[in-house]
Amino acid sequence: MTRKRVGILISGRGSNMSALIAAAQAPDYPAEIVGVLSNRAAAAGLVTAAEHGIATASLAQSKFPSRDMFEDVMTQTLESWDVDYVCLAGFMRILGADFVNHWAGRMINIHPSLLPLYKGLDTHARALADGAATHGCTVHFVTPGLDEGAPILQAQVPVLPGDTPDSLAARVLVQEHRIYPEALRLLASGQIAALT
Repeated sequence: MTRKRVGILISGRGSNMSALIAAAQAPDYPAEIVGVLSNRAAAAGLVTAAEHGIATASLAQSKFPSRDMFEDVMTQTLESWDVDYVCLAGFMRILGADFVNHWAGRMINIHPSLLPLYKGLDTHARALADGAATHGCTVHFVTPGLDEGAPILQAQVPVLPGDTPDSLAARVLVQEHRIYPEALRLLASGQIAALT
């Protein structure tokens, strides 16, 4: 089995990155994590990745004259790792259309809501404010429109009496760590087609 090569983009501790790394340690998993790139040099996830022997890089957008130049270097970095797929794991920057289109069908993201509900930020607080009975997370293909790409997998959690955004987020995160590795497995094994 030839394993697909995966690069992960993070901005912080990278808990979903850690879930992907753990899944990829199984000998029958169809993907390997070959590089982790952060837009923050202090991101704790870079240390975690390095401890697993994974290549790391950090790029600060503020050091570049434009977002396009920043994203061009991101692409060059990912291509230097010869990646087949890109996974966003808490990468807290809006990506430009040129970058997204370059990786079209090969870049996926985990979002903490049942898309198309609650695109963007503060999803848990918004679900509670709406009185939602269920909430959850979605792994989806990345497209130029924010959180608009086709879903791959979703997981639901019940909203419980007395839930706060933090308590709800904690239960959703458990499901994120479960479905993100499964979605990458489906993509890397060819069980779902890369959208182009």
